[in-house]
Amino acid sequence: MVGNDITLIMFYSADAIYWPVFVVATLAAIVASQATISATFSIIKQALALGCFPRVKVVHTSKKFLGQIYSPDINWILMILCIAVTAGFKNQSQIGNAYGTAVVIVMLVTTLLMTLVMLLVWHCHWIIVLIFTTFSLLVECTYFSAVLFKINQGGWVPLVIAAACLVIMYVWHYGTVKRYEFEMHSKVSMAWILGLGPSLGLVRVPGVGLIYTELASGVPHIFSHFITNLPAIHSVVVFVCVKYLPVYTVPEDERFLVKRIGPKNFHMFRCVARYGYKDLHKKDDEFEKKLFNNLFVYIRLESMMEECSDSDEYSLCGGHQTTEQSRRHLLLRDNNANSLDPTASSVESIVQVISPNQSTVVSSDRISSQTEVDELEFLTKCMDAGVVHILGNTVVRARRGSNICKRVAINYIYAFLRKICRENSVIFNLPHESLLNVGQIFTV
Repeated sequence: MVGNDITLIMFYSADAIYWPVFVVATLAAIVASQATISATFSIIKQALALGCFPRVKVVHTSKKFLGQIYSPDINWILMILCIAVTAGFKNQSQIGNAYGTAVVIVMLVTTLLMTLVMLLVWHCHWIIVLIFTTFSLLVECTYFSAVLFKINQGGWVPLVIAAACLVIMYVWHYGTVKRYEFEMHSKVSMAWILGLGPSLGLVRVPGVGLIYTELASGVPHIFSHFITNLPAIHSVVVFVCVKYLPVYTVPEDERFLVKRIGPKNFHMFRCVARYGYKDLHKKDDEFEKKLFNNLFVYIRLESMMEECSDSDEYSLCGGHQTTEQSRRHLLLRDNNANSLDPTASSVESIVQVISPNQSTVVSSDRISSQTEVDELEFLTKCMDAGVVHILGNTVVRARRGSNICKRVAINYIYAFLRKICRENSVIFNLPHESLLNVGQIFTV
């Protein structure tokens, strides 16, 4: 009778604590899952910044914190892996073994990285580092030795996932570095471009060609590949390099950096567009409008600088302040005017020095102004004729005679990753009706 009473009490006690424990366990699972998701997003973001992972969509959800991000692609992958692990294991103990293996390995890696930080960053004494490392590894290696017996009982899952991620990151980084080295070493020299002449040895058709490249300096090899295989090129060529900076936003007046390539009659420019992680490349017409506005400002500013350098009676003063003031004045100038507006005159931002050759200088100023107006009118006509976005598509292939590991890594794994990652046309949000892909193949 007493035994039955004890059993009944234990039954009611278990039933009473079931729901509180269930609620606590559910909340703990939510916290753990959120930590896993946030950590995965942060790791993928850092891998993207280092060029060690294929391009995926990253959404920044905070103006204050750079690391507060969301990646829908990675979120879907995590969901699929969670369902696969839960459905694939036969019992709860195997899931526990997999979780324990992952936690112990993370503890070991953290300790080793902490040792490097103490030595290289904090410059701690080697005795302190040795004591910390010995004590930590003594405890963690004890757990790790116990985990080794559970690898065949579910502990192999995190090892397989880690190995797959390692292969993806290594192959992607290797292929990306080789492709960038090829573009750097294959840059077109200015002597070769100057040797082609103003028409670049081809027919210059009306329009503007925006050639997108990852190089912030030099002429990319894709340009020579393009003009070698096609008999014509646009009248105005702009090499566009888009760079994303680790800041929230880049001000509009600091977003575009414009520079001329070659003589004026070549009509070739370089534009580096800088974006913060919250700046969205929404509309192409807005992007083109801002780009060409900065191009107009550059041409006017260049003309004004030439007016100043052609004579000895003007000298710049104020440094960066003068340039910004000149830039504001240039924005107010009339595109169709043949003379400078008094409010935007170069005299406003330049100190005049007395010189006997006043009349000669005025004549050269008028010539420079007329040349500036002609170039602006030419650029406007080319814009009206149409704008074409040209993207380079460099395909990496393993060289003949390479070992089987390299052929599989480059020809299959890297090619597959390049196919599924976000394309440049998606990142730049380019219109398909004016998009031109130029492909080239090189072997490694």
